[in-house]
Amino acid sequence: MPAVVHPSAIVDEGAQLGDGTRVWHWVHVSGGARIGPGCSLGQGVFVGNDVVIGRNVKIQNNVSVYDAVTLEDDVFCGPSMVFTNVYNPRSAVPRKNEYRRTRVKQGATLGANCTIVCGTTVGEYAFVGAGAVVNRDVPAYALMVGVPARRAGWMSRHGERLALPPSGQGEAACPATGERYRLDGDTLTPCNSST
Repeated sequence: MPAVVHPSAIVDEGAQLGDGTRVWHWVHVSGGARIGPGCSLGQGVFVGNDVVIGRNVKIQNNVSVYDAVTLEDDVFCGPSMVFTNVYNPRSAVPRKNEYRRTRVKQGATLGANCTIVCGTTVGEYAFVGAGAVVNRDVPAYALMVGVPARRAGWMSRHGERLALPPSGQGEAACPATGERYRLDGDTLTPCNSST
């Protein structure tokens, strides 16, 4: 099924939209953007030229995905969350050559109204809580909350909080799926993972 674009949306010439992607009201997709199949761009979304969006990415209303941002497969961007691409902006000082790259890895969730400061990487299946401000890299599966964001726990691939010991060592099962995870210090991995 080809991409579906609402009549009020603007998709500049050259933009790539994957099959089944839906572009809703008052969206603007710049000409250099590459968007994979099965995505949803909610009302008022902006996508810059130097942006890569994977498969099955959901971007809720009023999110601007600026240049130098990559969203891998299955990323969820909550309503009105924020990306930046210049660390120290000034209106009178041009800094387009100073963009810092941001990568959000597969399956990560970025909660409503959170901010991802440029130059950071959000790990696989990490979960950034609503309103959090991420100013450093986020480990895979980490639950991040607060300003600045701090790790408050760990999440399963299914999006459920894991009951892990505070010692930094141990195992826990996802309460929804039963999938088991192993914590070793600051690294959480599925027990059946080869990595």
